[in-house]
Formats: sequence, C-alpha cells, structure tokens
Amino acid sequence: MGRFAFVFGAALPLALGSAALAEDVVIRIEAKRGAEAAQASAEAWGAQFPDVVTFPLSEGWVGIALGPMPREDAAARLDELKQQRKVPGDSFIATAEGRSFTPLNVTAAAEPANSAGNASTFPQDTAAAVTGDPASPAVAPEPVAEPEPAKFFLRLESSPNLAKAEEMLEKWRQTLPESGLWTLPNGRSAIAFGPMDEATGTAWLKAFKNAGAIPKDAFLSPAEDMGEVAIAGKTPELGAPPAPEAEPVSMPPLEDIQRALRWAGHYEGSIDGKDGPMTRAAIAAEIVRLRASPDTATAMAELIARRAAWRAEMGLAELQDSHTGLTLPAPMDKLQFERAERALSIYGPKDGSGAALILFSQPGGQQEMLDLAGLVTALGWVPSPERKVTRGAVTLDGQNQTHIGHAEARVIDGRVQGFVLIWPVSDPENQHRLAAEISDNLTRFAPGAGEAQPEVPAIAPADPPETPAPEPATPAN
Repeated sequence: MGRFAFVFGAALPLALGSAALAEDVVIRIEAKRGAEAAQASAEAWGAQFPDVVTFPLSEGWVGIALGPMPREDAAARLDELKQQRKVPGDSFIATAEGRSFTPLNVTAAAEPANSAGNASTFPQDTAAAVTGDPASPAVAPEPVAEPEPAKFFLRLESSPNLAKAEEMLEKWRQTLPESGLWTLPNGRSAIAFGPMDEATGTAWLKAFKNAGAIPKDAFLSPAEDMGEVAIAGKTPELGAPPAPEAEPVSMPPLEDIQRALRWAGHYEGSIDGKDGPMTRAAIAAEIVRLRASPDTATAMAELIARRAAWRAEMGLAELQDSHTGLTLPAPMDKLQFERAERALSIYGPKDGSGAALILFSQPGGQQEMLDLAGLVTALGWVPSPERKVTRGAVTLDGQNQTHIGHAEARVIDGRVQGFVLIWPVSDPENQHRLAAEISDNLTRFAPGAGEAQPEVPAIAPADPPETPAPEPATPAN
C-alpha cells in the first residue's frame, strides 16, 4: 500500500506541472503604494525592459511586472535575470489570469509630442475633437473596465521542507479539501485555502478560528504574496457575510437550533434551549461544515431550513400509536403497521423499503428497562449491540450486512417507553438523522391500550348517614 501511495504522490506534481505550462504568467519584480510612485518606478524599469506592465493590488498598492509570457519562458528568463542581478532576488512568477495589466508603452504611445517637443496633454482622438481637424475624427473613448476585487487566501501552515509540507497538505485536505500548496517568494511551502475577497476572507477567518478548525496564528494573505502554486487547490464555496447595510437576521430559538444540530450530527446534549458550552461548540462546528454564512443567525436559519426540507423529503408524519400511547415523527411512506403484541407495536417495511419501527411502553423501572433491552438484542433487531446504560436510560447501536439497528428506552413516571429503528445499512446518514428526530420528539399522548384504567362506578355510593345533633345539656341543679 505504501509503495503505491508513493508512486501516486510522485506523479501528482508532475501532472499538475504539465497542465500549468500552457498558462501565461508575469515576473513580479516590485510593488509600490500609490499610482504616481508606481508609474515612476515602472518607467525606470522600462528603460531596461520592453515589456513592463503594471496592475492594481489591494489597499492602493500597484504591482510592477514583466510579461505576460508563457510559463516556461518566464522560468528561464527569471533564472537568467536573477543570475545577472537585473531584478530583485525576491522576484517571482505569478499567474496572469484574472489580472488587469497596463503596459508601460501604451501610455507613451497615447501621448504624442506637441510642437514644443513636450507630451500633449490630450490623447490624439481628444485633441482632434477640440481642434475640429477633419483628418482626425473624434472617437468616443472605450469604457474602462473596473478592476476585479483583490483576492485573498487563508494561510494555514507553512514549512521550509517541501516533503513535510505535502504531508501537511494531505492532512489539511481531510477537513478543508479545497486546500492547496504554494511556494512562497522566500522559498517556504505554505498550505492555503482560497481564493476569496477580503470581506469574505476576514469573516470566515474568524468563523474558522472560533470553531477551532484552523490554527490561532492563521491569517489572511493577499494573492500577490502567495508566490507560485505547487499543488493546485480548488476555489471553496463560501457564503458571503451579510452586507453592512442589510438588516440583521434574527437568531432562531435555541431549542430549534439544538434539534437541527442534533439532526446534523453535531450535538449530543439535551434539547433544553440553554446556551451552554456544548451548544456553542456545536454551532461553531456546524458553521464550518455548512459554509452557508459566517454569521451565526444566518447559518442556523439555513440549517433549520435544510432540516425542514429533509423532513418533507423523507415523508415524516406525526404517528400516534394508540396501542402504546406514544406519538413521534416517522417516515410513514416506508412503514406499515403489522401487529401489536403485549407492550409492543410493530411497523414493518412498506414496498420493500427495508425499514422497520418497534414502539414499546409498559409499567416498570430500571430492571424492566434492562429486560426489554435484552429482548431487543435476542430478537436481532439490534445486532451485536454496543450498550450505553445509565440510571433510567439505555441505548443500543449495532449493524450487520443488511441493516442498522438503534434502540432507546427510558424510565419516565414509572413506565418504560422507547423505540427500535431498523434501517438499511446502505443509508447510514438518514438512519442517524431519523433516530435523532424520533428520540427528540417521542412523547406520550394517551394511556396505552393495555393499561388498566380506573373504572367509573356503576352506582354512586349512598350518602353517609347524617350525624344526629347532640342533645342539649341538662342544667345543673
């Protein structure tokens, strides 16, 4: 197994490198803050190179580069220029895709000399419009394209050792599969997640840190500081943060959030509507998994909506079982009533669904609850179960080649009540969600059919005889 993994890992960078050769790139040589400083620096570089370009960066910075050109040409040229010390030692190759370049010679060509030998203050077409020269008809200037928003990456971790960095990347891809590996301008290898705009990156950086999903020292890095792609990642799908002018989304009730979190598999606490540490941790984890929004209220509202859509898709309906007196949500499109036996109501598979549901309710306490758990195991409803027993509660989980079994029993008000859910082994996600839905919503709506009810007497008892009034006391002589 290790041998095959090594061969595959060695081939992967080669395949990515071959695909990257076809793209155009630039050689990044400098960056200046402000248009005037950048223009002056670009003109100085233009005295040495004919293909100087400028392009906007974030926060008023302007990049200066050579190109664009094919990647293989850029690699050879950069090595040569560094050896000749004609460019700074930290110059690097950057992708040209998605950038808006302005060649230095375009500005010079658009400013012909006037009679004094100085550059005209008007482009040629504008000057013709002012002078009315018929030989140079006025041409409407083309609209200037708005520069694309600057891109940013979440820098997760880095290493000076490439092999170690590749191992780190594989580990990161288990939780953030879109992550990629970059070779930084200083030669280190960095794992990063992106790209995204600055507002989205800032919001998600905080959300990921709150969930403990990324290191505390992770930070947001502009794309131009990332260097070169070594192993390409994928652009993540991340919900945008709420617009500053948007009206805030109201936080859903905590009980609804807890139910939705349990349905999603991130919460094992009580449905009590309390904002405890387990609830907060589950909310943070779900925000990272769902990626609908870094805003808590928006993300939880989306989660609740997804749970509601799933319930409709599963055909969950309110089941009121008169034999046990229990009510619960159940996928009745996949179940049909079969029979009632003593304390049990049994619903078998409908239309070959492979699902079954058994409800039980009877008087008893801890021992009667354990006896029922033994019966469930003996009948194979939960095969080879893992048992969790506490005072007043028991849970069984197990599976075989055909089905997953889950059983819960509770002692409530002197009664043992609960359920067994049997589900196809091929659908573990929905099995887990259904078990959580049933567990959180199982309640009693009426006495069971076999329970003894106090009888109304056929004849009302006779009124008790009146107590005779005491005789008056005889006065003393």
